[in-house]
Amino acid sequence: MSAETFTTAMFLITAVIAAGVLVNAVFPVVYNMAGTFSSATHESDERLRTDFKIVTYTAQKSGTNANIWLKNIGSSRISMSDFTNRSDVFCGEVGKFQRLTWVSSNPTSGQWTNVNYDSNNNNYWDPGETIQVTAYTTIPPNNAVYFQFILPSGVYRTVEFNPVD
Repeated sequence: MSAETFTTAMFLITAVIAAGVLVNAVFPVVYNMAGTFSSATHESDERLRTDFKIVTYTAQKSGTNANIWLKNIGSSRISMSDFTNRSDVFCGEVGKFQRLTWVSSNPTSGQWTNVNYDSNNNNYWDPGETIQVTAYTTIPPNNAVYFQFILPSGVYRTVEFNPVD
């Protein structure tokens, strides 16, 4: 009888130790996975709430700039600092476009600037507001113009259009 009790106690102690080892091995992995999923969920939520649309565009054949109007159709606002300093603009002839650099004034070729129609003067691109982006680059006389705008969150829109006379 005491041999059975001793064997049962040994099995019970072994099971408790194995459960402790298993919990110590699995818990950190589960905790790290939860953090990764939480981070990914936050990033996905931000991308879903951040959206914009290219409303219209124009450029003159053999001109020096293209004007593109963007409308914030998402549910979140974007600070103008992020919009101007962290966004990417690509523009030029299809297949020969270049990345442009933002400047606040006196733009030249290879640069872009913007006019913010900030209806409430809060220095944010709020939902429903429109921004005019002017890309300074060589406009091809007989080919389409390529324009791509990428927000800091990675949301982007692209358009190809023909310049007018």
